[in-house]
Parts: sequence; C-alpha cells; structure tokens
Amino acid sequence: MTGDLFHRDGSRKYRTQDERQEFLTTAAQFPHTVRSFCHVLAYTGCRLAEALALTADRVDLTASRLTFETLKKRKRGVYRAVPVPLEVVTMLDFVHNIRRAQGRQARGRAQRLWPWSPVTAWRHVKRVMQAAGINNGVQASPKGLRHGFGVAAVQAGVPLHLVQRWLGHAQLSTTAIYAEAVGQEEQDIAARMWR
Repeated sequence: MTGDLFHRDGSRKYRTQDERQEFLTTAAQFPHTVRSFCHVLAYTGCRLAEALALTADRVDLTASRLTFETLKKRKRGVYRAVPVPLEVVTMLDFVHNIRRAQGRQARGRAQRLWPWSPVTAWRHVKRVMQAAGINNGVQASPKGLRHGFGVAAVQAGVPLHLVQRWLGHAQLSTTAIYAEAVGQEEQDIAARMWR
C-alpha cells in the first residue's frame, strides 16, 4: 500500500459501498465456489492469499467468524479472527460442507476451501467485477475490495484498532489512511454549507 487511497491522477483505489454491494449481487450469478470466495473477500477485507489459505477448521460457525493467518507478516503463525455476517458462514457451510469437514480427522479439516492458484482466484474476482460493470483501475481488483472494506468499516464507526486487527496491519498508521475517504457523514456536513 502506498500510504493513501488515491492514485496520482486523483482516482480512488477502493470500492465504494454501492460498488461492493453490486459486486456481491453479481457474484450470485456465478458458481457457488466463486460466490463464496467473493463474499469472504468483501466481508473480511482479507488478502487474496489469505482467503485461499482458509480451511474448514478456521470457520467458526457458532461465533460467525473466520480466522486468517496473516501472511504478510514475516513470521508464520500470526492469526486474526474477523467477524462476518451469519449469512457468510452459512454459505460457506452450504458450499464447502464445513460441518462435515470439521467432523473429520485433522487432514480433512485442514483442506483449503478453494484449491485455486492465486492467478485463477484473481481471474474469478476480475470476471465478477467486469460483470458488475466495475472495469477500471486498481479498485477493480481484490485489493480494491480490501481497501473498500477498510473504508466502509471506518465510515461505519468501527474503532481503528479493530479495523487494524481485522485487516492484519502491523501499524495503526497504515489503517488510519482509511479515515481519509470522504464518507456520507462528511458529505452531509459539507452539504449544510451549500444551503
């Protein structure tokens, strides 16, 4: 990440809430595995590789959260739990048979939910974005969804330290860039001047 949410030309690097919703609505037209992958990216802000590493034993159906190994850190074994809507874990259970996998021996529980390469996963996300009419710039990528998650969380009033934990940032200053995006509250305040 370069330290801000905008390119040199002023275009944004993140998906807006409406664009994220359109992405999820469009994902419903794709195979179940692609749809579930898209929902995990959009609802957790995880990195593409972190989603690909997700296994059944890291899906908590009771608490409705997913646990990711933070892969950008230099050392292995750093995990973070991210709460998700019940509909996301329900979808994962339906598509990937999570309950059955969790009842198996350790080998079955540790099997990846999506056995794709990073390139294949990226292409699936790109196809959904194109079908949703999201075709331009870095925001039309998994990273654009990650940035969009951060912006949406901050705009919803989630404390920065929680957003930092959910995104797996080592420094709070990295997370703080999401507060730079113009949210609805700032737009409403500015609109008062225009009356």
